[in-house]
Amino acid sequence: MTKVIDINGVKVGGKEPFMLIAGPCQIEGLDHARMMAEKILKACEPTGTKLIYKSSYDKANRTSLDTSRGTGMEEGLTILSKIREEFGCPVITDVHDTHQCAPVAQAVDVIQIPAFLCRQTDLLLAAGETGAALNVKKGQFLAPWEMANVATKIASTGNERIMLCDRGTSFGYNTLVSDFRGLPIMAQSGYPVVFDATHSVQQPGGHGTTSGGQREFAPVLARAAVAVGVSALFIETHQDPDNAPCDGPNMIPIDQMQDLISNLARYDAISKES
Repeated sequence: MTKVIDINGVKVGGKEPFMLIAGPCQIEGLDHARMMAEKILKACEPTGTKLIYKSSYDKANRTSLDTSRGTGMEEGLTILSKIREEFGCPVITDVHDTHQCAPVAQAVDVIQIPAFLCRQTDLLLAAGETGAALNVKKGQFLAPWEMANVATKIASTGNERIMLCDRGTSFGYNTLVSDFRGLPIMAQSGYPVVFDATHSVQQPGGHGTTSGGQREFAPVLARAAVAVGVSALFIETHQDPDNAPCDGPNMIPIDQMQDLISNLARYDAISKES
């Protein structure tokens, strides 16, 4: 069984009900963030599901130079800080370089390490040294058992508030596949495991200058993950995914989230009965 970590009053791991990490892929302004946070929290209410609000101030790993990247760090962190203060829920965002870790840790509760950067030792150490909780996405190129080495790097800083996140594995060109054996394998590290349902249905670079995706399969994979047993689910959502500035093909429409969360909560309860 994995350890339980506390994130601003939200307990993650062990036999705790699954925690939801959710929000739009990219920060689109304060009003939009407020609207999304309010709608996601309302969708969580019937099941009492705990939320960590997620959105990125900079999508540094884009398919092409012309793709929208976001608000930038200063404005984005200000917005996330306001969401945390106004709605009382923890918040999470990505970092891409060592110098970003300290200021990001002052504004958010969880630092996220992108999949392509999960082996960057200096970045892992800088993030760990902030003392913030970390969500590290498994690189699409890594085996699940290799994530124990990633966790060891972070834990060397004295910070063991670590979550390990699966987001699919490269399978040929423009395709990812989810191997659900990887979830219990990563859990053998002792750290809570997160499953990223929406990026797992991404088709990286599949549209030439942008990535494609098959959002209709995200709920299917999410149900499979909670049935196997995970500590948290990562689901990006948007009120109008087809017109979102990034990752629209993967994101679940916000008006579908309440039913999905309720369905997932039932699967989660069964998987954690024994």
